[in-house]
Amino acid sequence: MSKKNSIETIMEKHEASGKYFNINGLQGFALDQGSGEAVLCLHGVPTSSFLYRKIVPALAEKGFRGVAIDFPGMGFSDRPKDFDYSFSSFAKFTAEAAKSLGMDTYHLLIHDIGGPVGFALAAQNQDKILSITVLNTWIDVVNFKKPWPMRPFEKPVLGEIEVATLQHPTWQLMFSQMGVNDSSKIPKDEINAHIDILKREDGGDAYLKIMRNFDDSEAFRSLCYKAVQEVPYPVQAVWGANDPFLTLDKYGEEIKKAAGLQKIHEISSRHFLQEEKPMEIVEKLEEIIQLSQQMLPR
Repeated sequence: MSKKNSIETIMEKHEASGKYFNINGLQGFALDQGSGEAVLCLHGVPTSSFLYRKIVPALAEKGFRGVAIDFPGMGFSDRPKDFDYSFSSFAKFTAEAAKSLGMDTYHLLIHDIGGPVGFALAAQNQDKILSITVLNTWIDVVNFKKPWPMRPFEKPVLGEIEVATLQHPTWQLMFSQMGVNDSSKIPKDEINAHIDILKREDGGDAYLKIMRNFDDSEAFRSLCYKAVQEVPYPVQAVWGANDPFLTLDKYGEEIKKAAGLQKIHEISSRHFLQEEKPMEIVEKLEEIIQLSQQMLPR
């Protein structure tokens, strides 16, 4: 089997393991496995629900319902040219997706741009939230500075060139240097599948719109803070401690301060800790679910 066919097989398996849903004519995609209390997993860029392919089934095995959606423009969800690819829009879409998938209440697991999206979602739907587990992300959207690998995608023409040059070899290098501590334990075809999923159908055009549309207003920051301050549900931060860009010292401490957390749970990984340490994340999810059950009697 050729490398291309192997990656295609991985993508087909991922698609077959999920389901499609419809929000106002836009077709979305979700991994949805298990039963019991739901954990809604939100991805970042340039990833998709594929990043949660190890966590969702692990949650199902633990007696929970694991759900990971693809934001519009990413993964297997539709990529309409006229969609509003902003964090606020994604938060609204996610709320509708949860409703469409029959989740009345849910725990949140958020990462990367899924952080600001999830904070906005939680602030606007606090009665739906059972807990929030924060993975490497940011909350002070006003003062956030994109890490240097993300900056070229903001620029017209340069962004298109960067997407075109984002091929398997360059992605593997980035993944090994920024994503995980030890990429040798992750099949290369699975690493490469992230890029093929990113570029499917539109070559990454929607991804560029997302990268050029980060919410950074003071009003949106206030909304994000509302999700973690004086809330009835528990909040925790679980950090890939070796992330070279969304660093523990800066962004982890930022979350800790904003949410008034006593500690950050450090995991020996980098930005894509879901790839390298899924069971450690699931273990922390189990703990916060138990705490949530004590705080919010069902």
